[in-house]
Amino acid sequence: MTEATVLLQRIDQGDRDASARLFSLVYDELHSIARAQMNRQRGDHTLQATALVHESWLRLAGNENTQAFNGREHFLRAAAKAMRQILVDHARTKNRDKRGGGALRLSLEDLDPAEAPREEGLVEIDEALQALEATDPDLAEIVELRFFGGYPMEEVARLCDISLSTTERRWRLARAWLRRALAHPQREGSEDATEG
Repeated sequence: MTEATVLLQRIDQGDRDASARLFSLVYDELHSIARAQMNRQRGDHTLQATALVHESWLRLAGNENTQAFNGREHFLRAAAKAMRQILVDHARTKNRDKRGGGALRLSLEDLDPAEAPREEGLVEIDEALQALEATDPDLAEIVELRFFGGYPMEEVARLCDISLSTTERRWRLARAWLRRALAHPQREGSEDATEG
């Protein structure tokens, strides 16, 4: 059992000191995830990686209704998802504030983790990912880890406990599904991700 797992269990039992120790223990990894996500944002984005770390920490560990985590990796995956949601919420607010308020149509090419979707496109990606998660949670998890978590393909395979070739095949399927969903948002929500 790792130190992070022990601290997560102690947090679950109400130990406030364990929360501060866990934050120190995983801060560098959280900051790395935040930097990867912020690197895909505009250069003039009003959020910074450090602010994203702290906001995600507050969402995950800052209230009394936090979920139980199975260990460090589970916590870090949840943190990456929380960071994505913070960025999506920020983009939605910004879109609402703009005249016309609607998100722009987005083409993601190959959904490359190194590519930076515009902030407006982040809302569309999130909506498409939610639709994919409803039809195939395993594919959505790969997208979450690869695109939003910034993990290399080998690490995604390890975290999902599947072979690298299966991970790569599922990644290609998920990208194709999301490209179709972004091109035809009303149709994709009801289609099975494994069709076609």
